[in-house]
Amino acid sequence: MVATILLLALVGVATVTDLRRHEILNKTTYPGMAISLGLNALGSALVRWAEVDAARLAWLGWIGLGPSLAGWAVCGFVLVVCFVLLGVAGGDVKLMAMLGAFLGPEKGIEAMLWTFVLGACAALIVLVWRVGPWRLFVRAIHQVVYTASLGRWSPLTPDERAQLQTPLYLAPSALAAVVIVRFGLIGA
Repeated sequence: MVATILLLALVGVATVTDLRRHEILNKTTYPGMAISLGLNALGSALVRWAEVDAARLAWLGWIGLGPSLAGWAVCGFVLVVCFVLLGVAGGDVKLMAMLGAFLGPEKGIEAMLWTFVLGACAALIVLVWRVGPWRLFVRAIHQVVYTASLGRWSPLTPDERAQLQTPLYLAPSALAAVVIVRFGLIGA
């Protein structure tokens, strides 16, 4: 429970800075990773050397140092690949690594996937709101007809390209994803 509260607080702070400044700060993510790894190292040490029953550490939100490191590495690696290939921001990489450190590899990946789905939906909603559903529909039909008749994609004008540059705020999506995953709101 302690780890969940800390994770929600840290992702909440990241959400505020992401929405206000479109930036996820290192002073949120680095301490978050250190806290998670520290809590899990402490829990692992108590279980191993003090012979504390692992069930007694449930209030701490202990998942073990191994799963915490694995979640940090897996989620961080996936976003590093996105950083290199897709231009995802560095703060997003550190945010997902922090989620993995708190949640472990399985729940970390689940939260990361929910983050992407929710972020894409939010970006689509913003796009439809800014451009308008009718204009998007007409443009899509134009592309289909153009492609079918000429066999190639119609190039976008600079104005159309600028309209499609919808900012992607991953921290608010990550906050919703953490709530979904930690409280089992959706899924089996």
